[in-house]
Amino acid sequence: MTEGRWRRAGSALLRVIVVWAVSTLTMLALAGALPDFRLQSADGDSVTRTALTAAWGAGAFGLLTALVWPLVVRALLLVPALVLGLLVFFLNGSLLLVALRLIPDGRGDAGPETAVVVAAVMSAVASATSTALAVRDDNAYRRRLSRLATRRRRRHGDQDVGADCYGMVFLQLDGVGHEVLLRAAKDGVMPTVAEWIGTTHRLTPWRTDWSSQTGASQLGILHGSNHDVPAFRWYEKDTGRIMVSNRPASAVELQRRAIERTGDGGLLTVDGASRGNLFSGGADQVALVLSVAARRGRANRSRAGYFAYFSDPANAVRTAVSFFAEVAREIKQSIRARLRGETPRVRRGGLYPFIRAFATVVERDVVVAAVIGDMLAGRTAVYADLVAYDEVAHHSGPHGRDAAQVLERLDRALALIAKAAEHAPRPYRIALLSDHGQSPGETFEGAYGLTLKDLVRAGCGLPVPRRAGRSKSGSEARDAAGVALRNALHRRMADGADEPAEHPGHGAVGPESGSDPIVLASGNLALISFPDVPERLSREQIDARHPALLGTLANHPGIGFLLVRSEKHGSVVLGAGGAEVPVAELSDDGPLAGFGKGAADAVRRTDSFPHVADIMVNSMCDPETGSVHAFEEQIGSHGGLGGEQSQPFLLAPVSLSRPVDDGAELVGAERVHRVLRRWLRECAGPEVPIGQSGPEGVAGGAVACPEGPARSGGLCAASPEGAAGTDVVRVPPVDGSARSGSGRVPAPECRGPAQDGPVATRECRGPAQDDQARTPDGCVPVRDGWGRGPEGQEVPAPEGPAGPSDRLDAV
Repeated sequence: MTEGRWRRAGSALLRVIVVWAVSTLTMLALAGALPDFRLQSADGDSVTRTALTAAWGAGAFGLLTALVWPLVVRALLLVPALVLGLLVFFLNGSLLLVALRLIPDGRGDAGPETAVVVAAVMSAVASATSTALAVRDDNAYRRRLSRLATRRRRRHGDQDVGADCYGMVFLQLDGVGHEVLLRAAKDGVMPTVAEWIGTTHRLTPWRTDWSSQTGASQLGILHGSNHDVPAFRWYEKDTGRIMVSNRPASAVELQRRAIERTGDGGLLTVDGASRGNLFSGGADQVALVLSVAARRGRANRSRAGYFAYFSDPANAVRTAVSFFAEVAREIKQSIRARLRGETPRVRRGGLYPFIRAFATVVERDVVVAAVIGDMLAGRTAVYADLVAYDEVAHHSGPHGRDAAQVLERLDRALALIAKAAEHAPRPYRIALLSDHGQSPGETFEGAYGLTLKDLVRAGCGLPVPRRAGRSKSGSEARDAAGVALRNALHRRMADGADEPAEHPGHGAVGPESGSDPIVLASGNLALISFPDVPERLSREQIDARHPALLGTLANHPGIGFLLVRSEKHGSVVLGAGGAEVPVAELSDDGPLAGFGKGAADAVRRTDSFPHVADIMVNSMCDPETGSVHAFEEQIGSHGGLGGEQSQPFLLAPVSLSRPVDDGAELVGAERVHRVLRRWLRECAGPEVPIGQSGPEGVAGGAVACPEGPARSGGLCAASPEGAAGTDVVRVPPVDGSARSGSGRVPAPECRGPAQDGPVATRECRGPAQDDQARTPDGCVPVRDGWGRGPEGQEVPAPEGPAGPSDRLDAV
């Protein structure tokens, strides 16, 4: 063992010497090539003296980089990511200037601009040299990161992981649909994925809810509930605020609501890590997670994930160079599309090139490095979101060459992660999934010359911009509004109503003060709300206020169907030509024909949400091409029904259990959550049926809850699927407490997730009959006479011989 340590020490020393020598030669070459960079005195020096000066400067620069750079990056954690990327070159150049000042006799000198160039080149060369040397010692990098990870885990009191149970890595390829993945694998765009499909991994498509967007899908996947998330953006009448899924305050509230509904902290509560997501999933380790971005505590600062990556100056330089290369690539692709007259096309100027570069370079590099670090640290569960494809597909189209190039780079990142898994201290299962797909199509405004907001205002008899008024759709909407308004006035006058004022808005029939509708777009789904009315407006109320609105919308060629509440029939779906179907009788035919299987169920579920809008609007969908019209500036969109946007995928190792039985379908993000939870449980250790003889010292035949890798203090692990009459539990014992044979906890030890302490006491009851019978923590709210239904909703439980206190939670 001593000999091995000396060999490793000697190898490390040799690598340092080689990198130093290469850096010295690089500095000499740059001094000869750049006029503003010198390594000699004014009178000139010998070759030997110049070489020594270069060696001194290279050594000082390397030492400063190793010692000072991590401190500088940590101090700049509060700086926005885009600004930090721009500062990388300046900071590196400043370190070089300091290193030159340390050369004896002042023989080193460089201008500020030249110093930036020299520092960037030297960092890149040093990084390349280190990488080349690591090829000959492929354990060097793993040993270094493993040592750092072990120190960090021990500092936080974590135990060493064992290699007897695998860990799970869930990689979300944001916006990559099932068909897009298959095409990319078939065409050689993603060779790593192509190698996995059909061999080591099993590909399963799944269907999203009506709201096919990251906020709803990821909340359901990570926290087990996306109830009352009707869209990416929506207006809540009870609070008077607009919820936007990718805003920190909204993400915090959505996560809180999901935890409150499920009574569980999330998929990652047990030794988990969340990287690049909207929500934390209950993980302690987070980086680039939106729901913790607003926290003030140092340990919870969302930008803290940058430190581990940018503390290495070579990483910083490489990412910064790639960042600006991506900016240039986007500008080039945008100009090319404009010169070729490609359609559909949207504006891609302003800050968008920098936003794209952040998503495709900075976010990708930081997240991939964090995932690799998590695996080398042996974490049990890691969930990471790679958003590069989704961002590019919105503006370049989901099937174009630009998007394919992003998929190629994502595939290389997957290969890197898979290679790193080979050096992890425990085996890992890597599963790929997406949260939604994308559907192509020209924007609603591009196709019809006006926005949906313009159309709504025209249908309400409100002023619209001249541009919209002159468009074909705007003129038709104005004409329809006028005809409907005159008809409405005629009917009221015939019924004996008082004669209204001549102009709408001056009498009882026109729009009331403050009644301007709020129109919010979420891809090809839009929500229309009237904020002056506290409850959800009915169709009859809308017709009385704005007689032309519903007809104008339902008969517009760019709109597929509407969802509104009716006082006579409950909620109804309206389509073109006067089509009207009550939601209770809704099927995938009629107004929903062409929107895919399960569309009716998705609409029905959304209609039950407390914050569903007064009018829900879904764009048309071409059943042959799958194209839709986004109500935003996107030629690749998602958020509603129609086309590939509702068809994401799940690609998991064949060694894991099947997501669904053969012939069954995987529907909804909440069911995906249950599948991922099941996979985490499959290596969770022994399961103890309640009712067996308890161990010595446990009174009353109770069975103490065993500890194991799937447990976490203060949380109940999920109850697995079991036969009727048997309840299997895993939960840490608290003060020696145990479960009784009836399946109930005698004291309130089974609790929901703890943030600053337990937030809710739970009581576990009854047999677990299927994976839908329990909340994810194996507990149900203490509420006599109620249980959980198939969708997780509370429903009355049947009376049984055990009496009200022992009613089943599976009904």
